[in-house]
Amino acid sequence: MNINELFGIKYPVFQGGMANIATGEFAAAVSNAGAMGIIGAGGMDTETLKKEIKKCKAATDKPFGVNIMLMNPCADEMAELVTKEKVALVTTGAGNPGKYVKMWKTAGIKIFPVVSSVALAKRLSSLGVTGLIAEGCESGGHVGELTTMVLVPQIVEAAELPVIAAGGIATGRQMAAADILGAAGVQVGTVLLASSECPIHENYKNAIIKAKDNDSVVTGRSVGAPVRILKNPMSREYLKMERNGAEKMELEKFTLGALRKAVFQGDVKNGSLMAGQAASMVTEIKPISEILLTLRKEYEEVLCTRCRSL
Repeated sequence: MNINELFGIKYPVFQGGMANIATGEFAAAVSNAGAMGIIGAGGMDTETLKKEIKKCKAATDKPFGVNIMLMNPCADEMAELVTKEKVALVTTGAGNPGKYVKMWKTAGIKIFPVVSSVALAKRLSSLGVTGLIAEGCESGGHVGELTTMVLVPQIVEAAELPVIAAGGIATGRQMAAADILGAAGVQVGTVLLASSECPIHENYKNAIIKAKDNDSVVTGRSVGAPVRILKNPMSREYLKMERNGAEKMELEKFTLGALRKAVFQGDVKNGSLMAGQAASMVTEIKPISEILLTLRKEYEEVLCTRCRSL
């Protein structure tokens, strides 16, 4: 079953739960355009999340979800909040959602943890989650080590659950590739950063559409906190500090507030421009509805061409 059938939405597409970016209004815009909008609770406290859920409900009558980073000190409160609000979907990262699964399922909420390895996929599958988001290292933000092309088919084989492919997907051709690998849908983030509805600063958007194929880099590998961002003076200094043996706390202090600098101030020199490798395939700012329609049209064209060639 494809994700659009599971949720009753137009496109089998999840929007990434991007911290400080995926607001209630942005998630509503994605849902109104036919995909699954997701509020990114990373960087929020419970009261802020509650306000964003209300904004989303006021702006759409379509299903939407919430992404909860389980390392968030407010995770328990947020888990109860989404249960009370009966959102359609919860996606999770940075932890094990096991203690919340029964509560969420009783409320009718579908649960899709983000996984970056087969071992983690197997462990979370046993909890009774609805499906899994297999996120390859091509994605922006926090990443694992395996590529989407390698990760997705292994998780599809290992887990008898719907699998969403994420990481490096910005075109219909890549959607078709995910379909062939066995995915029930895709999750996209970077391509939506360049949407007219995305609340990030115009400087950030312009950095995305100007990015070339080698313009992203992974920082934080030396301290077990890998994050993919666009190259800029901040990233170069960060990598220099890593090479010189800087410890995790020193690096965290150096990047404190860097994402907010990029998102809200448009500081493309000192900000953390989180983006995936697919940024080089995003060449213009367009409405979300146009982005999604283009994805589907190209996806259908690729699959029809493939069928005719068999």
